[in-house]
Amino acid sequence: MTKPLPPLPAPHSVAIIGAGIAGLACGQVLASSGASVTLFDKARGPGGRMSSKRRPGAAVDLGAQAFSVRDAAFQHAVDEWLAAGCIAAWPTCTYQASSRGWQVHDDGQKRYTGAPRMSALTRHMADSLTAMPNAELHTGTPIVALEHSPNGWLLLAADETRHGSYDQIVISAPPPQAHSLVKPWDDALAAVCTIREQRACWAGWAMFDGPLPTLPGVTPGWQMARLDHPMLNIVSRNQTKPGRETQPESVSLLAQLDWSEAQLEQPAEWVVEQLLTAFKRIFPPAATLPKLIDKGAHRWRYAQPSTHCEYDYLYSVNGLALCGDSFRGGRIEDAWLSGHRLGEALLGRSVQ
Repeated sequence: MTKPLPPLPAPHSVAIIGAGIAGLACGQVLASSGASVTLFDKARGPGGRMSSKRRPGAAVDLGAQAFSVRDAAFQHAVDEWLAAGCIAAWPTCTYQASSRGWQVHDDGQKRYTGAPRMSALTRHMADSLTAMPNAELHTGTPIVALEHSPNGWLLLAADETRHGSYDQIVISAPPPQAHSLVKPWDDALAAVCTIREQRACWAGWAMFDGPLPTLPGVTPGWQMARLDHPMLNIVSRNQTKPGRETQPESVSLLAQLDWSEAQLEQPAEWVVEQLLTAFKRIFPPAATLPKLIDKGAHRWRYAQPSTHCEYDYLYSVNGLALCGDSFRGGRIEDAWLSGHRLGEALLGRSVQ
């Protein structure tokens, strides 16, 4: 699986399962080089864990809140996205909060978020990809099985529709979901999916009819806080993000992974109440929160890999390949690099 593949003959047909940032990055490389690319995603739109939830009068990010840059190739992509206006710098006012108080948190990393919502980035990538005559995207299309025919690979959707044939299948879904697809066809890839364990995370949201109470010694317009709390990990204020200044006070509440996994099967209604209780405790006892006008919670069963992987991606000579943030470190940059580098490898331009 680590031998270089020969360059793809043109035209070459590739199906990509999963239209998160890894699948989109892979598709852009392949389609830009003349390959025929078709992406499939079970959700109503692209984005994966970069998706946003629309609520009355507001948008809340329930997955990734922001991302940073370390790799030069990813920086080049970020510069293009900045020029396109689908991302902007955020946050610039971050705190670390604990029982000892609040301290300004600045690790020197510049971070970005989608504008006007996190999903704007992946929608921009999807739009630029499908603007090419040799690329298309099917949303609301769960792929449940793969089949092989003399002409190549076929994809079986949940509605029993068959798509194909394709010469190459790229799966950017989390390993537990990819496992059922590759298991009948490739023992080595299936084994990797088994050992790439993923951690779960609950994410809640709450909307209020007024601004939050001020905190002693804390900038009133604080944007994000990382908490030293057994239940609550990150609080993010969505209305402080670029393009959302007119929406009501709306916070995203990302739970700690250990707590999330212990409460994984609890109903969302119960989870958001627990997260709100923890959230209220970051304010002084005498503080009164504004009226709550909306709340909810979303469960990410596969939020991030539990361990680092030595590979950026994996492929086999039978035409199956895996990519995604689970093959690096769980960051947005990791997902993009995994998909981008897999696309390059399938074109014979690089070796894992």
